[in-house]
Amino acid sequence: MEREVRVRFAPSPTGPLHIGGVRTALYNYLLARKLGGKMLLRIEDTDQNRFVPGAEQYIMDALRWCGIVIDEGIEQGGPHAPYRQSERKPMYRQYAQQLLDSGHAYYAFDTPEDLDAMRARLQAAKVPNPQYNSITRTQMRNSLTLPEDEVKQLLDSGAPYVIRLKVPRKEEIRFNDLIRGWVVVHSSAVDDKVLMKSDGMPTYHLANIVDDHLMEITHVIRGEEWLPSAPLHVLLYRYLGWEDTMPQFAHLPLLLKPDGTGKLSKRDGDKLGFPVFPLEFHGTDADGQPTVSSGYRESGYLPEAFINFLAFLGWNPGTQQELFTMDELIEHFSIDRVSKSPARFDQNKVRWYNEQYLRAKPDAELAQYLLDSLQAQGISCPADKAEQIAGLVKERATFPADLAREAQLFFQRPTSYDEQVIIKKWNAQVATALTAFAQELPAASDATPEGIKALLTHVMEQQGIKLGQVLQALRVAVTGAAAGPDLMAIMSILGPQETAERIEAAVSQVAVS
Repeated sequence: MEREVRVRFAPSPTGPLHIGGVRTALYNYLLARKLGGKMLLRIEDTDQNRFVPGAEQYIMDALRWCGIVIDEGIEQGGPHAPYRQSERKPMYRQYAQQLLDSGHAYYAFDTPEDLDAMRARLQAAKVPNPQYNSITRTQMRNSLTLPEDEVKQLLDSGAPYVIRLKVPRKEEIRFNDLIRGWVVVHSSAVDDKVLMKSDGMPTYHLANIVDDHLMEITHVIRGEEWLPSAPLHVLLYRYLGWEDTMPQFAHLPLLLKPDGTGKLSKRDGDKLGFPVFPLEFHGTDADGQPTVSSGYRESGYLPEAFINFLAFLGWNPGTQQELFTMDELIEHFSIDRVSKSPARFDQNKVRWYNEQYLRAKPDAELAQYLLDSLQAQGISCPADKAEQIAGLVKERATFPADLAREAQLFFQRPTSYDEQVIIKKWNAQVATALTAFAQELPAASDATPEGIKALLTHVMEQQGIKLGQVLQALRVAVTGAAAGPDLMAIMSILGPQETAERIEAAVSQVAVS
């Protein structure tokens, strides 16, 4: 009988969640939902020195904003609670002891000075990558080199120690990665990683494997930066007797900075003016001073646009379709369409996605964005009028805040007029024709865009002037600008009286050449 698909997202609460982490969570979520499985959130806080207050809640809030639904976790609970590693501390010791008893791990009593001296010796010998491994451990203070009675004495006396994995000296470690195919690493390239620290806390490597096993994880989808650790994890599954239920691994491609020269970082975002976190994060710098990191939500991005963009950073559906709802992403997602190649971040593309999703929203929903912004400015507007305005200006908006900016022309009369249009298009004949139109407007029986255009056409025919000769001048008279949304729709929303008064004000203020 096949096992239920179970995936996990296991971040460390060391700061705000990078968008690379969000993409990892998203791919896990899409696979779980596609295969009818469960999505777990586990907080890996074994490194207490790097713990950042507020980061854990930030992670949960960010996933919720993105629409990534967690089935088991520290908020939801579940059959494998607790889901915070620091609360699982007592259970890890027995597995470290199992590895010690089976000869696959050993005690190491080396001091920091001993380790520094070892690295110095290796560097002096021109060893390119100094590490504690099957060769160097023979020259160090550990339970493999010390007499048994001395090891017992050190343990009984409470001497500080760590527990290290005993990596075989000459062995090929292989596993089949769902994205990269077969990965083969020689054990000489793998060091004897610490499994249990001197404070009794497990390292990431031991806790991660134990938790994934106990939580019955079937697929581990994580960033490429964890690929070098995978051989070590394969050994741990083998030595703990869990090789038959070892999860399938999939290591995602890196997210590159826009110029493609390296991994995307917060510094790149700060330098180029875009967020690299889903939500704004309030923290402190090294000096304890408050800092604020910008977020996509606060910058005006819609969660569905942000998620659609992230999904395509390393994956494609194999079709020309670019806009996907979360349900459509779930339907089309497959690991075998995730690329091995790094994905270059493109801020213009995420803006494009936001435009598409914003403009596709019902006008009534856009009107609420507009009303909220107007209210903050102390401007009142009827809901039906806000809906009309939002529907008209949405094609010029990338973010919800743009709606209010584009809508200002409906609430503020022009205080200046585009000079280029005035120079080219404004003359005595045009001014006379516009005045005639303004005089007819208040009595207009049809104030729809079509009705206003019909009236304008009729008046211009009476004035003996072509419509094309006055349209730009009319736009400037009404809005002050040379370009903008459909002019007839603008005048319809403003209403005949307001439009007439704006035209008359322009005629009185603009000098005729």
